[in-house]
Amino acid sequence: MSDESPTAEPESLETIQARHRKEQRDLVSRITQKKKQANKKTRKGVNEECDRLERELKERQEQELAPLNGDVTPQQPETQDKDSEDEDGVTENLKHLQINNTPPQSQSSSTNGDPDSTAKPKKRNRAKDRLARRAADQATAIREAEQEAANAPNPREIERSAMATQLERYNLTLHEIRADGHCLYAAVADQLQTRELGLQPKIDAKIAGQDEKMPAYKTVRHAAAGWIEAHEEDFSGFTEDPLPEHIRKIRETGEWGGHLELQALAKAYGVRICVLHSDGQVDKFEGDGKDMEEVWLGYYKHSHGLGEHYNSLRKIG
Repeated sequence: MSDESPTAEPESLETIQARHRKEQRDLVSRITQKKKQANKKTRKGVNEECDRLERELKERQEQELAPLNGDVTPQQPETQDKDSEDEDGVTENLKHLQINNTPPQSQSSSTNGDPDSTAKPKKRNRAKDRLARRAADQATAIREAEQEAANAPNPREIERSAMATQLERYNLTLHEIRADGHCLYAAVADQLQTRELGLQPKIDAKIAGQDEKMPAYKTVRHAAAGWIEAHEEDFSGFTEDPLPEHIRKIRETGEWGGHLELQALAKAYGVRICVLHSDGQVDKFEGDGKDMEEVWLGYYKHSHGLGEHYNSLRKIG
């Protein structure tokens, strides 16, 4: 009884080629989505990444096919399907054989009447045939994948369309905010100014860092930082950085804002901040007091190149 453990049967050429075609379709789909979502700042990096992915896939597939292809050049016919080539040679020789053992007219004319000179049949280059078939299969797979990606739904358009429905439902109109790290604060500033609520927070101006010369979005940043700084016990433990560093980033950098900052702003300005999503969900951040004014922001996940984004939503009428 043999001690050798059974080994898995190797994949056939057809199985490998089918898998390769699927990998190529998947890669084209990924590349198409990456390029759709790229912007001017990220396009160069995305293109380089896509070139690298294509190159790596091609090299890996060639390595997998190399043992099965047995790429042999025509100068070594003895090592390439010798039995079948012998049969091919016999068939070719029979075509030129005549009863009187004389070469056909076309052959004798090409050899200038030399009886010892015979034309050798041109043998088929099987390696080139395989490469041609493989290239054709790859081209077909790429075309199919590109068509599939082109027909795929665009998340950006879907989100925009869904949000338009929600805006109509809540009697709101979209006011676009520049897509940068300040969008949340700029959207809140737009709401406060258009609603004539003012940028001065309901806390000590010194704590808020109020400065009349600052841009509106930066004033709102300072208001958020000031409230968090004055109520550390409510926010400590909810930030990735130590709280003093988190507060510094709010005041001095373009760090994005999120739920913590929205809650701080609702408290600082004594308003209810309503954040509308494209699926109809509304997140509410409550300030203190009764009969609070409502300010509306729109949350977008796919519509801007940098990722998550906030726009100002103004009431109609």
